[in-house]
Amino acid sequence: MSTTTEHDHAATQQASGILLTETAAREIRNIIQQQELDADKIRLRVGVKGGGCSGFSYLLDLTETQKDTDEEFEQHGIKIVCDPKSLLYLNGTTVDFKDEIMGRGFVFQNPNATSSCGCGSSFSA
Repeated sequence: MSTTTEHDHAATQQASGILLTETAAREIRNIIQQQELDADKIRLRVGVKGGGCSGFSYLLDLTETQKDTDEEFEQHGIKIVCDPKSLLYLNGTTVDFKDEIMGRGFVFQNPNATSSCGCGSSFSA
């Protein structure tokens, strides 16, 4: 059952950078709370690395580390950081969270991907 609203989609269609739906932000807040992390210091690092079945794999990580070169965004109270090289591939990407019968997890809607694999965790550009 998807909980993403039309408003989430409309809001994310118009912006650039890394976009986070309210559903994904809520799940990230839950993870931060479960792991007893300091929410004021935590950043969601979004990136890509070479590999995966389609050429690049997505990375999501909770971190307190932020580099001077990182781009920073904030969506729904979550601070997001992304290195400049990854941002070339991820600009305009929406990170959502799905909780469905066939599985649950973060999903990426990347307008820069020319193709993606069936698992949704890798892409080519």
